[in-house]
Amino acid sequence: MDLLQRRVFQDDMVQYNLFLLPADHSTLQQNERRLKEMLGEIFAKLAPMLVEYIWQHQPFNLKYHPSKGDIPAHIGGITQFGDNVEDEWFIVYLLQQITKTFSDLVVSVEDNDGEFILIEAADYLPKWLSPDTSENRVFLFRGELHIIPRPSKSSSVGFPRNVVPSVEQALALLSAHPEACQASPGIRSALRKRLVGYPEKIKSGLHRAHCFIPAGIATVLAHRPDLVAPAVSAFYLRDPVDLQACRSFKTFHPDTRVLTSVTFTRCLYAQLQQQQFTPDRRSGFNLPPRTHPHYKAHELGMKLAHGFEILCSRCRLPSSGPDDAAVSCNPQWKSFLKSLQKNDYFRGELEGSARFKELLRSAEVFFKQSVASKSSVLSPGEDVLQVLHSCGPINMQDLEKLESQLPQEDSDSWLDITAQGLEQLLQERSGGRTDVGRNCSAIKQTENSSNAAEETVEVTGTEGEDTAYSLVAVSQGIKDFFNTMSSHEGAELPWSSATRPFRFDPDSMVSALDQLLGSKDRELDSDDLEDDDEDVYHDEEEGVEENEESSSDHAEMSGPETLDSIKKYMDQMDEELMSTNVGQSFSQTKFSKPSSENAAPRSPEGGASEEMEEPQPLDLDVNLMANLLESLSCQAGLAGPASNLLQSLGVHLPANSDPS
Repeated sequence: MDLLQRRVFQDDMVQYNLFLLPADHSTLQQNERRLKEMLGEIFAKLAPMLVEYIWQHQPFNLKYHPSKGDIPAHIGGITQFGDNVEDEWFIVYLLQQITKTFSDLVVSVEDNDGEFILIEAADYLPKWLSPDTSENRVFLFRGELHIIPRPSKSSSVGFPRNVVPSVEQALALLSAHPEACQASPGIRSALRKRLVGYPEKIKSGLHRAHCFIPAGIATVLAHRPDLVAPAVSAFYLRDPVDLQACRSFKTFHPDTRVLTSVTFTRCLYAQLQQQQFTPDRRSGFNLPPRTHPHYKAHELGMKLAHGFEILCSRCRLPSSGPDDAAVSCNPQWKSFLKSLQKNDYFRGELEGSARFKELLRSAEVFFKQSVASKSSVLSPGEDVLQVLHSCGPINMQDLEKLESQLPQEDSDSWLDITAQGLEQLLQERSGGRTDVGRNCSAIKQTENSSNAAEETVEVTGTEGEDTAYSLVAVSQGIKDFFNTMSSHEGAELPWSSATRPFRFDPDSMVSALDQLLGSKDRELDSDDLEDDDEDVYHDEEEGVEENEESSSDHAEMSGPETLDSIKKYMDQMDEELMSTNVGQSFSQTKFSKPSSENAAPRSPEGGASEEMEEPQPLDLDVNLMANLLESLSCQAGLAGPASNLLQSLGVHLPANSDPS
């Protein structure tokens, strides 16, 4: 499909579709009924994880979609995850769990990058699979990643790489040949590594902090902890018009501030904490000195209060009708409640108990956000005012009593990252590849142990460990990178597990160009450009023999005269370059020719210019390392071409310990 015809997503939006595998003798009405039944079962299954989850922008949601064009009937949804990418991967985890529970469901998920799951497994993808050839080929099925293959010599299952299968064709092939469509172990392992830690990761991604906030906000957060996300976003994305409503707080007056514990996600807490903001003097928010023990709690509360006030200023007052009636009157609520009880959502709590009511209230909120139709969903500001209105008068004495019973707030040391921690994170994101500077070229170092010992630098790590960085290994790693042949799609690093030598066949290239330019009548077949290992190896052997024959014939025809002529030209070029900036930029070793008996005596001044000097052949390793270290020194610890090249090769040189 043409790239211009593809669906366009926002940068922070993920779409997911759940298809039902085609069953024998099933009608459209039966499939529709089955999908709608699954909708309630899926939400009841995921409710324990979703009711307490704080979404950055939009929650996970599903609804039924009838068939349209070549897209069969399915259930699916779209979530805008904002700045928190972990929301997107949590959705992938949810979809994976859905396919484990419902074995007849197949899931496709994509964002503005297309099949973004494949980015995590980029080192293990087959050569033919690219963003242009992955459409309608990547699915989650029975808890594993499946990729619709292309036909090969060993198997005829699949579609050619230049063919975009329809969703129905992909589902039929996946149903008939699930094992042939399963992704390789490396790809599936990369996906599992990215999702490791869930569902425990949900709690570890939260941050509890003490805040001085108006009593109305404390009451709202006690009933709806998830409303902290739109409040932080409103403050984070504020504009001058929003701040006009904060000159005089009409909804949440600062005089009613109390100390309470607020639960954020780490992303929300970082957005709130790192914002530099001075409140308007007319707002009534006066912060204590920075040396005050509760300064951070006052500052966080002030920012959070501005966010809630901005939300409420964007909407009108709610109606006086009770909010519970809207949920209980929904025809889907009763079936959803039965599914919750069937999946032991209430955990054996007695009906009417405080914990039962709390779980029921969370289920109602979750039902309105994810299960009910969009028409019944209020804006965040309306939600805040609705909760505030339903709670009635606020008892300040009860809130002040709770100040002494607050749980301890979490440490925010995770906001600060050391150089070693950053290095570890980068290494984990790059797949934990081995360090070329320490492990590469072991054979060469063994053979040239004497030279390697002279060119090895011993440094002491920050933790007191001695680490050897071999400059010979670094030089050899860069040479391997330059000697690695890559395709037209970009450079391939020599340590990549998926790297295969790029084989160039000049005859097939000329033939393909001739056909493209119309010099031949036969149309260009895409299969002519496919990588066939046996044919490539055969052509390489023939090409090597032809090159050897042609080179030997050329050598016989040229003779020693041509070689001498080329050598003279090269010598003259070296002499001319020696006096230029290009020649002086290289480190060279000179030696003096011994004067012959008939040589002219030296001048009285003893000038060195009369002594015959000839340059030695350049030591490429010395010049390479000298220029590389000079580039690193000029970067002053910042990112640059030299450090980026070494980082991509897995080389980690020590920090410059010389202050000069």
